[in-house]
Amino acid sequence: MFLQSFISYLLLEKNYSKHTASAYEKDIQSFIDFCAGEFGLNDISNVDYTLIRSWIVSLVNENLSNRSVNRKVASLKAYYKFLQRIGEIATNPLVKHKALKTSKKIEVPFSEEEMQRILSQLPFDDDFEGKRDKLIIDLLYTTGIRRSELINLKIHDVDLSGKSLKVLGKRNKERIVPLLSPTLDLFTTYLVFRNELEKIVDKEYIFLTKSGNKIYETLVYRIINGYFSKVSSKVKKSPHILRHTFATHLLNKGADLNSVKELLGHSSLASTQVYTHNSIAELKKIHSSAHPRSKKL
Repeated sequence: MFLQSFISYLLLEKNYSKHTASAYEKDIQSFIDFCAGEFGLNDISNVDYTLIRSWIVSLVNENLSNRSVNRKVASLKAYYKFLQRIGEIATNPLVKHKALKTSKKIEVPFSEEEMQRILSQLPFDDDFEGKRDKLIIDLLYTTGIRRSELINLKIHDVDLSGKSLKVLGKRNKERIVPLLSPTLDLFTTYLVFRNELEKIVDKEYIFLTKSGNKIYETLVYRIINGYFSKVSSKVKKSPHILRHTFATHLLNKGADLNSVKELLGHSSLASTQVYTHNSIAELKKIHSSAHPRSKKL
């Protein structure tokens, strides 16, 4: 068994996060448990695709979504690719596997009006948490950074005079994101309140709880969901929707796809193109209202 070697490879050579590597390990362990329980097989290094297909069928029968099944199979495929790379197996049993069909998930972004109501009309408490929450919402919307990237921002990452933010993205890839003037003002005010906290435990991090500890994922989700529940009837109100809103609003205003790609920290245009759906819808609306041929005679 080379599972731990594979996990070390993901962490040290591929620069995957601990969370991602743990997800890979759980997916592969799921297959190991299946092989041991159903076939008495403890070594999965050399298996036939028919056995893997039996596992896939069992996952489907457990009512897992096709998307979840595809993720688990992708983890296993990466493991076999690693075994092939280090010379433990000659061929990857999943090399010809075709992923199960999934429906395209279309995220509905917040409208410009909803963002305006949140940031310009909704009252925020005039205290540490109020200043922090407003800055978090504004920063996610004006920079498009991921929730994990926001949580891990450090004091030295923000350059107020240079109006920029250094962001450490996936696989430790750094990018510089520009900051807008209103965001800079919110940053300046928040840092004053932050520095007045009675106790600061995680001093290097920008965003803290009122007890001085680094903020965490569920807190950021609660902040976004709580405030947007006051102005939006959308079912999904999460930090990722703000990232989607950032990209959609830029594209709707004519931003270049490559520029949006760089701002989001994507490695390929394919990842960015998922955000063009709403942009195309906006273009259709403009085209229909502006073109002479669209007017009824």
